[in-house]
Amino acid sequence: MPADVSAAVITNTPLSSEYNVVALAAPDIAAAAEPGQFVMVKAASGHDPLLRRPFSVFEVLRDRDGHATGITLLNKAIGPSTRLLSAARPGDRIACLGPLGHAWGSPAPGSTAYMVAGGVGLAAFAMLAETLAAARVPQVLFYGARTGAELFYLDYFRALGVELELTTEDGTAGECGRITAPLDRRLAAASGASPVVYACGPEGMMAATSRLARQHQAPCFVSLERIMGCGLGGCYSCVVPVRDNDGRVHHMRSCLAGPVMSAEGIVWD
Repeated sequence: MPADVSAAVITNTPLSSEYNVVALAAPDIAAAAEPGQFVMVKAASGHDPLLRRPFSVFEVLRDRDGHATGITLLNKAIGPSTRLLSAARPGDRIACLGPLGHAWGSPAPGSTAYMVAGGVGLAAFAMLAETLAAARVPQVLFYGARTGAELFYLDYFRALGVELELTTEDGTAGECGRITAPLDRRLAAASGASPVVYACGPEGMMAATSRLARQHQAPCFVSLERIMGCGLGGCYSCVVPVRDNDGRVHHMRSCLAGPVMSAEGIVWD
């Protein structure tokens, strides 16, 4: 069962003028969290904003004995809720419900994990990379951003032995262009490597990633970044159209069926 806690802010670390990482004291959530799961968060004590917002569990914090003590959230200040998180100070209380949703699965033995992240979609991969590194699964992170200054936590992934493929829209770091370009090349050259693709980021990027994976016959899973009102399946604000084997389209709630789902069958258009 998810825990609903008033979590104290431990630290708030700015990464840029828009991005920050908030650490929350939430041991019950941290102990239960699996890679790819999310929490519903509300930083305001009043009614503005009224609803909680979903955030991937970025990292699990542990004490010296290895006990889970808290979680971190990767935040981009783009609206009222995210601006409140950006301004949070140590000791502030954040309403936090979780962990929620389905986690990433582990690839089959002998596979290589291709993690495809766009912008704040990186939040879905820190825990996954740590788990796969412990299992000695080869990993490549395909990470795209607007500019080199928005490519975060690179040393974190390098320390786990993750190979990096980087792109930026302005060419200030890595390859200039979209992250799907190096992904396409690597999938084409991966004959016999059995890559499994994991993607999180803008929906257009995930749709393109899904098409490339299908073209190269690689399994593909996505973490959907849908707006959620409750995170528990009650409000139907996060429905995703999915086509079954008979061609019929069903609407599934991503907070319950996801956020991690097989890309096969998702109707992107």
